[in-house]
Amino acid sequence: MKKALIIAAFAALGVTAPVSAQASNFSFFITSTGPGDGANLGGLRGADQHCQDLAYAKGFGDVTWRAYLSAIAMGGEAAVHARDRIGDGPWYNYAGDMVAQNVADLHSDNANLTKESILTENGDQVNGRGDSPNMHDILTGSTMDGMVSMAEGHDACANWTSNGEGSAAVGHHDRQGGGQNPTSWNAAHGSRGCSQSDLQGTGGNGFYYCFAIDANEQEAFREE
Repeated sequence: MKKALIIAAFAALGVTAPVSAQASNFSFFITSTGPGDGANLGGLRGADQHCQDLAYAKGFGDVTWRAYLSAIAMGGEAAVHARDRIGDGPWYNYAGDMVAQNVADLHSDNANLTKESILTENGDQVNGRGDSPNMHDILTGSTMDGMVSMAEGHDACANWTSNGEGSAAVGHHDRQGGGQNPTSWNAAHGSRGCSQSDLQGTGGNGFYYCFAIDANEQEAFREE
């Protein structure tokens, strides 16, 4: 009721109410910053922690957040698929808009994933193609169906520990550009390398997607 009255008050003044807090169902964002060391995210755990820290700063750190990242089989560890890390959905952006109902929906043409709907934890849009600088290459290490990318040369940047050699699949959050699948949000092409300069050189900045796991699902992921 209070929120509705505030919005009505702004409307009466002929202005748009600012977004001062996320919807209570906030469960999806694109990172506003990366760790700053290229694709060296500290592995999957480090990437998850970065999601958690960003969400915590906005008052949403009391649920488990997971990075939408895949990892190749390496060092005796099995491959990890991004689609298996993020729970069952549904997921909502900062503005309270649903981006996908479930995992199948997320990886279908029905997903509400556009430059305008893929917001940061601060509710901001991220620069895309045509903006300066372009930062639309989003780290995923995944195929379009959310499985680990096994394309030639792809090693998920040594499973998100390399800031030099290697390559990882990236998506275009603005759904445009070049590559094998230019309109794909999660598998547009491979990165030039894994350093910060390499990521920036092809239109990225080391950003990635974060998803909240429903409270009922957290226990199943706790021991991963």
